[in-house]
Amino acid sequence: MTIDFGRLRGHLVLGITALACAFPIYWLFATSLRRPEDVYSLSPVPWPLSLANYSDAANKVDLFGLLGNTFAVALVSSTAQLLIALLASYAFAMYTFRFQKLLYLAFVGTWLVPFQVTMLPNYVLLYQLGLINTLAGVVVPTLCSALAVLLLRQHMAGFPKELISAAQMDGRSSWSILWTVVVPNLRPALAALSILLFINSWNEYFWPAVVLQRSNAVLQLGLRSFMGTEGTDWGPMMAVAGMACLPVFLLYVVLQRHIVDAFVRSGLK
Repeated sequence: MTIDFGRLRGHLVLGITALACAFPIYWLFATSLRRPEDVYSLSPVPWPLSLANYSDAANKVDLFGLLGNTFAVALVSSTAQLLIALLASYAFAMYTFRFQKLLYLAFVGTWLVPFQVTMLPNYVLLYQLGLINTLAGVVVPTLCSALAVLLLRQHMAGFPKELISAAQMDGRSSWSILWTVVVPNLRPALAALSILLFINSWNEYFWPAVVLQRSNAVLQLGLRSFMGTEGTDWGPMMAVAGMACLPVFLLYVVLQRHIVDAFVRSGLK
């Protein structure tokens, strides 16, 4: 029996890197579970355990309301981005039309435009539509993602054209081919992209802060409630931040198999 020291070193490096990445998350939950008087303790193990920080956070902010609003914004935004990207990428990959490459490059080129460039025009438009200080104002400018179109188009470009031709010979329409032939075979890629879009929408802070102004309607802005002129209330803030991590973690657990499958298939291509 021989030992592969090269592989062993690789696993050791990966293990240390994983621990280094996971430690801030562990410290987040450890701090949230300490007693209020022990928040600044450097003990690696929070003991005795206490839920006082979670209770204080629930008394100061509408925790479940913030979670519900944030989840609704992230769900609507990521779903719309996924649907629009699916339709656009299908058109770019499966059809041939005039100025196709030029339109595709122009569409993807919008991804390279900094958000700060489009922020003011979007804000003015939302003001004219009366959507300032509303959750709809947060969602509307994020309904389309050029990055999602780029990623899905790459997957669809490698889709077997024989399956499309066979479906067309069976008399199926383009709409039927998309949902009954293409989408089932792209399920891993769609799962990986959906969690990427959801996390991006869930973690967004700057744009909701601009649109909602002084309102703390979403979770990321609700964290501001624990920062004041007298200092930061770290215990309840860590409790709310920990609650903010759970939905994304649960989503990853549910879609983990599809995400791993997407990476494997991408490697095989």
